Amino acid sequence: MSTRNAANTAQDEQGAGGRPIRVMVVDDHPMWRDAVARDLTESGFDVVATAGDGPGAVRRAGAVGPDVLVLDLNLPGMPGARVCKELVGALPGLRVLVLSASGEHADVLEAVKSGATGYLLKSASTRELVEAVRSTAAGDPVFTPGLAGLVLGEYRRLASDPAPAASNEPKAPQLTERETEVLRLVAKGLSYKQIAERLVISHRTVQNHVQNTLGKLQLHNRVELVRYAIERGLDDV
Repeated sequence: MSTRNAANTAQDEQGAGGRPIRVMVVDDHPMWRDAVARDLTESGFDVVATAGDGPGAVRRAGAVGPDVLVLDLNLPGMPGARVCKELVGALPGLRVLVLSASGEHADVLEAVKSGATGYLLKSASTRELVEAVRSTAAGDPVFTPGLAGLVLGEYRRLASDPAPAASNEPKAPQLTERETEVLRLVAKGLSYKQIAERLVISHRTVQNHVQNTLGKLQLHNRVELVRYAIERGLDDV
């Protein structure tokens, strides 16, 4: 990761209520972990905790409640993908950005299926990391170039698999016209910012529609949401 000039790191990274975005960094290499935490702090984020192993990450994240978890996959004690899955399920609103040395397709897909919002390689620059954390906090998917197409392709593959038969399946909940419109654009791979611009609404309104839709459909993350939309052909409309 490249260093930044301290004079250019005074950005004010704001989260909900105008407060700085709260970030936790998890990596088993102390020098790398400290460097990432320092770069994010200098860029205006509030680094509320760090951890060097899986179990410690779960405990500390539960205690401090970060907005974004910057997570390595190769962790002692518990794999990063499992850490992601446990924390996304336990902490509503948590976003996970995987920061890994591995660009293997299997690792990327496992992370996304576990609930990660984005996946960035450790070869990224500090500027790219800062942008990725900011976008992740906003709920927008972030992927190192070349990986986004892989993830969308996996969405489509999953959607093409036959769903298990369910007896007495309840009637699908009714989405509003706007929720359906937002869902269709999510399935096409647009970011929340792009959806907001397309529909001439605020970024926050897009987030609210997505959260409402997740709740109505009893889904847990964007992966499940996109699969739901593709299964119903909304990405082709």
